[in-house]
Amino acid sequence: MTKISTELEDEAPEPEFKPLTPQEAQVWRMKNPTTSPWLILAVQVAVAIALALLVGVLSGRSAWAWSVAWGGFAVALPASLFARALSRQMKIGSSNVALAGLFVWELVKVVLTVVLLAAAPKVISELSWLALLAGFVVTMKVYWLAWYWSAIRSRSV
Repeated sequence: MTKISTELEDEAPEPEFKPLTPQEAQVWRMKNPTTSPWLILAVQVAVAIALALLVGVLSGRSAWAWSVAWGGFAVALPASLFARALSRQMKIGSSNVALAGLFVWELVKVVLTVVLLAAAPKVISELSWLALLAGFVVTMKVYWLAWYWSAIRSRSV
């Protein structure tokens, strides 16, 4: 028992939390810039359109191209609604309201995505589920690409 207590006493105490000064906070913000959700949405839409055009040209099947486009649409439309709602909520200033809004709008985003995917067979004749899934997944992965770009950009500052 004494060995354990002496080991604990030998450890250095954890430093107390120290708030950043305004200058330190400014330096931190410069090293860790934020990525605009609107930029991510624009890249998502561009990726979905480019992939749909590529699939349409390479396959020669417009139904496949529309399926890919619908998959991208099922990601981008709910994400844009979510981003708009959250940007409006951030202006309120109350952290409790913002947190509640985050959960509510995330639920709205998921439900709208499911509704758009369920509506796909009615909207697109000769729907290709594989092409729709490819458009959905590739468009969704733009989030990771944006995160990667942000990490690279913060290292170069």
